[in-house]
Amino acid sequence: MHTRTLGTQGLTVSALGYGAMGTAMAWGPTDDTASIAAIRKAHDLGVTHFDTAELYGWGAGEKLLGTALAPVRDEVTIATKFGFTRSYGANSQPDHIREVVDASLRHLGVDVIDVLYQHKNDPDVPIEDVAGAMKELVEAGKVKYIGLSNTTPENVRRAHAVHPVSVLQAEYSIFEHQAQAFLPTLEDLGIGLVAYSPLARGFLTGGVQPRSAYAADDFRQTVPWWDADNFDKNLEITRQLTELAKSKGLTLSQLALAWLLARKDYIVPIPGARSLDRVAENIAAADAVLTEDDLKRVHEIVPDGAFGNRFADSL
Repeated sequence: MHTRTLGTQGLTVSALGYGAMGTAMAWGPTDDTASIAAIRKAHDLGVTHFDTAELYGWGAGEKLLGTALAPVRDEVTIATKFGFTRSYGANSQPDHIREVVDASLRHLGVDVIDVLYQHKNDPDVPIEDVAGAMKELVEAGKVKYIGLSNTTPENVRRAHAVHPVSVLQAEYSIFEHQAQAFLPTLEDLGIGLVAYSPLARGFLTGGVQPRSAYAADDFRQTVPWWDADNFDKNLEITRQLTELAKSKGLTLSQLALAWLLARKDYIVPIPGARSLDRVAENIAAADAVLTEDDLKRVHEIVPDGAFGNRFADSL
């Protein structure tokens, strides 16, 4: 798989990464054995960038990812995040950041975190203080590169003035376009973009089901794309996109990932999959080529994203 550069500080990763939230939470029952196999399959097929967070199982997700990648630690980059409380509030106080990072190092079983993100903006802590604490961790050798997630373009600029930000993580997909507001800032400052939920929380996998088919604790129970007023209209979008994908010899998910890769050369999508077949299907999208006519057709089908807003406080 070809690589992409995120930021100007030296971070180079595979064009497609792996998002490990689903190995620990959000998408129904988990199976550690299957998740470890999926992570290792992704690496075998060329993925070198893996993403997790303290929030994902409060350390359980980090432990699983660390175990899966231990045999190939020197061949991959691992990203994790801080910033949530156990009640899902915000806490980016510098002391808390340091505590979380020390715990993440233990959970992952690593000496250094390749990419450390602030997971969500904390309105009670100036972003300069957050970036300052992250800078100290870089200087201490505990972190290589820093990033922000679920934030604002202004915060990106203010943090970057304290210490270079290598990457922004934001939700971005054919269904969700709000991240495009960051692109001028990222290009001005030379910052990469990691796109989470690139398959629209499963809506763009070709296997979407009505909300009633998912468990009560499944994250999709809260996503407005599945609301009664929106579901059928969004399903029609996927039908048209699937027709386009088939004309290219692609699956719907491959089209969705290829669309992101074609947007900018500094965008790295991080789909998460827990089955080996899905992992292989997703990674094959790195070789897909979309023409200008293909991109125009996607825009015709879904010019402004899906019907209904994204979940308001994303993970």
